[in-house]
Amino acid sequence: MSIVKLVINAGIMVSLNDSPSTRYQKSRHCGYCKQKDGSCSYYMSCDNMRVDHYQELVDRGWRRSGTTYYKPDLPRSCCPHYTIRLKASDFHAKKDQRSAINKLNRYIVGSEYKRKAAMLCPQPREVKRQKRDKFNLKDAVHYAEHDKLPKPVGKKTQKPIEPAHRFEVNLEGDSCTKEKHEIMLKYQTKIHQDPEWRWSEASFKRFLCSGLDRKTVKIGGKTMKLGSYHQCYRIDGKLVAVGVLDLLPHAVSSVYLFYDPDYQEWDWGKISALWEIALAMEGGYEYYYMGYYIHSCTKMRYKGRFEPSYILDPESLKWDLLDDDLRKRLDQRKYVSLSRDRQLGTQPAENGTLVGPVLTDMKTTPSHVEELTKEKLGEKLKGEDIELDSDPSDPDDTDIPEGSLFDYNIPGVLTKEEVAKLDLDHMKLLVRTALVDLEDLRGWEEWKIDDPGTIKGIAAELIATTGPKLLKDSALALF
Repeated sequence: MSIVKLVINAGIMVSLNDSPSTRYQKSRHCGYCKQKDGSCSYYMSCDNMRVDHYQELVDRGWRRSGTTYYKPDLPRSCCPHYTIRLKASDFHAKKDQRSAINKLNRYIVGSEYKRKAAMLCPQPREVKRQKRDKFNLKDAVHYAEHDKLPKPVGKKTQKPIEPAHRFEVNLEGDSCTKEKHEIMLKYQTKIHQDPEWRWSEASFKRFLCSGLDRKTVKIGGKTMKLGSYHQCYRIDGKLVAVGVLDLLPHAVSSVYLFYDPDYQEWDWGKISALWEIALAMEGGYEYYYMGYYIHSCTKMRYKGRFEPSYILDPESLKWDLLDDDLRKRLDQRKYVSLSRDRQLGTQPAENGTLVGPVLTDMKTTPSHVEELTKEKLGEKLKGEDIELDSDPSDPDDTDIPEGSLFDYNIPGVLTKEEVAKLDLDHMKLLVRTALVDLEDLRGWEEWKIDDPGTIKGIAAELIATTGPKLLKDSALALF
């Protein structure tokens, strides 16, 4: 089987072939609602994606799992995936989020440390009032961190007063260690009831240690880390939780979180998110991406509680505030594009109906998918807990629909007419060490951009999904 690879700026190798692990696919089962014939996505694989290119892809609705990159087709999915982000400096913590970090901090420092520290280093009443009335995210996440925690000297012992526990948070490379793998295995088997055989060391490396190349750069006089990292949380020297992160030029992107089930009394989903938002603020990354917001999946609703959050419009690729208006629309329809609604004049209504024209040409709701009424929504919200993005569908559990990608009118994907205006002729083909223009290939003129069985068709579909910015300085390599 021939494999075509895309090389961008001699820095990205994207593998494409006609196996079920690539191209446009439809899964046989949804990982969220368990419906049959659930989700549709366009897939590609890449071994060394550049951070700036991945930033571009994320802002077009892409996500990654290891070296697999995928862009969902929202109208044809039973559980549409909307890219969600917030501007870190605008974040306002809710009561339950503040409670999560404060509860952990109280456990770490302990009542004895707090009592002695208050005696040795009393704070003015005004300072205490300000801390009580105003929540400061950066102060809260670093409050119990061992290296930053004040350790006043006892008057009798003349020794520093130590907290009840030692809490450390370190940003490390996305390497595989025995410690990380053991916690991941415990997490998957106990929290998600997965069989052990699914999470071998090789699977762990492929899923969580095959990320973006790491580098340190200076931007505007500020040193920034870029690439894929593991944010490791340790209590008394023991690793208890790991947040898998992509640090991009303008964002901290959360990939996954796993933790030791023995420490599940702490709300690691909220705690890690607060730490990651603080990282975005302190590191100058500006935005925090929590992956996909899936309104129809109650376990994913928690992402929208980190406010103010914005949803990427699948058609205009602009950002819309996730407010009550947008939530109402998502209650009434699984697929929503506010730019399309504005164009059609569609408005949500309190009685569960829609006022104005409704988008129907994209078959937004498959017949087997149950629409959420307000009553059913209330039932589904009971017992809500935290869930993270699922791994893309198993290639053995997917089908490749017939025809060209351009037949499906996927939101955010260039049309055949738009791709035809791009300069595919001078896209390069890497042959050993030489670059040649694609137009020099025998048969290039006869091939059609809507024929996925040709190099022209593969290149056209790839550029249609990744966007015109990644066409420049790119090449195809045939192996």
